[in-house]
Amino acid sequence: MTLNKNYHWRIAGFYFFYFAFIGMFAPYWSLYLKSIQFDAVQIAILMSVGPVMRMIAPNIWGWLADRTGKRLLVVQIAAALGALSYLGVFATTSFYGMLLVLGVMSFFWSASMPLVEATTLTYLGKNTAHYGRIRSWGSVGFVVTVLGLGYAFDYIAIGWVLWAGLFIMLGILFFSRQIPPTEVLAHHTDSQPIMRIVLQPHVLAFFGACFLMSFAHGPYYTFFSIYLVEHGYAKSAVGWLWALGVICEIGVFFLMPWLTRRYTMPQILLVSFACAVLRFLLIGWGVDSLWLLLIAQALHAATFGAFHAAAVALIHHFFQGRHQSKGQALFGSLTYGAGGMLGGLASGPIWQHYGASVLYSCSAGVALLGLLLMGWKLGMARAVP
Repeated sequence: MTLNKNYHWRIAGFYFFYFAFIGMFAPYWSLYLKSIQFDAVQIAILMSVGPVMRMIAPNIWGWLADRTGKRLLVVQIAAALGALSYLGVFATTSFYGMLLVLGVMSFFWSASMPLVEATTLTYLGKNTAHYGRIRSWGSVGFVVTVLGLGYAFDYIAIGWVLWAGLFIMLGILFFSRQIPPTEVLAHHTDSQPIMRIVLQPHVLAFFGACFLMSFAHGPYYTFFSIYLVEHGYAKSAVGWLWALGVICEIGVFFLMPWLTRRYTMPQILLVSFACAVLRFLLIGWGVDSLWLLLIAQALHAATFGAFHAAAVALIHHFFQGRHQSKGQALFGSLTYGAGGMLGGLASGPIWQHYGASVLYSCSAGVALLGLLLMGWKLGMARAVP
C-alpha cells in the first residue's frame, strides 16, 4: 500500500509532538531536577526511568497490538493515559514521588512510537527509503522545542518546563486520533515464533550493536546540558547546540533515499558508529572549544539520524507480517530502552567520581565496541537492502 499524501500531515503531526516532548525532556528536565536539589546520582536514576520503561512497555503494547489487530486504538489509549499520568509532576518534588510519576507516565508514553513506526512503514510499502521525510517532522518538533525553551529559560524559571510538557502531551493525544488505519499484510513468517527471527546470528549482532550505540548515548542525554552550563554556556546556547544536532539529523533524513541507492544499511551503520567514537571524544575533551562542539553536534546526523533510519529499515526487513509491531517494540526495548537505561545509570557514578572527560571517553569506547561488532557481521549486508 502506498502512503496517501493527504495523510502525511496526520502522521507528521504525531511525530512532531512526540519528539517535541523529547526536546523538552532530554535537555531541560535534568536542569529542572537539579533546581529542586537532586544530586547527580538521583538525576541519573530519574533520567533513566524513561529508558527503563522503553525496555519493558513497548513489548507489552506491541504484543497487545498484534494480538488484537487494533494497533491505532492501542496508540490512542496509551496517549490518553500518558497525558493523564503526566499531571503527577505538578504534585511532587520528592525523589520517590518523581520516580513513581515518571515511571507511570513513561510506561504509557513509550508505547506509541514502535506502533506508529510500524504503521508508517506499512503505508510506505516498498518506498521505505522515504521514511526519513515523514520522520523528519519529529526532528522539526524537537528543534522548535529545544530552541524555544532554551531562549525562554534565559528569562523565566526552569519550573515552567512542567507546563511545556503538558501542552506537548495534549498535542500527542490530539494527533494520536488523526493517524489513519493501516492493514497488516500476511507474510510467510507469520506462523513462526518471533524468537526464530531474533536468534539468527546477524539479527543478534545487529541488536547487540544497536544496544551499544544507545548505551554510548546515555551520558549525552543525561548530563550534556548540565555539562555545558557548568562550563559557562547560556541556556539559549545549550538549546542551539542541541538543535544543531537535530537540524543536521533532518538533513540526513532527506538524504537517505540517495544514500540507500549507493550503500547498504549495514555500511551506513558502520559509518554511524565510527562517527559516534569521534563525537564523544570531542565532547569529552573539547567542551571549551565552541568549534569542536559544533563539529561534535553536527555528527548527530550520523550517530542518530542515519543510524536510526537504517536501523528501523532493517527491523522492518527482519520482522514482517504479524511480527511488525513486536519487532519494532523489541528493537526499542533492547536498544533505546535497555541501552539507554544502562548508559544513563552508569553515567551518574562515573560523572560524580571521575568527571565528564572520562565519562564521554567511556561513551566513545562503547561506540567502538559497537563498530567492531557491526564490522564482524558486515557479511549480513548481502542479505539485507
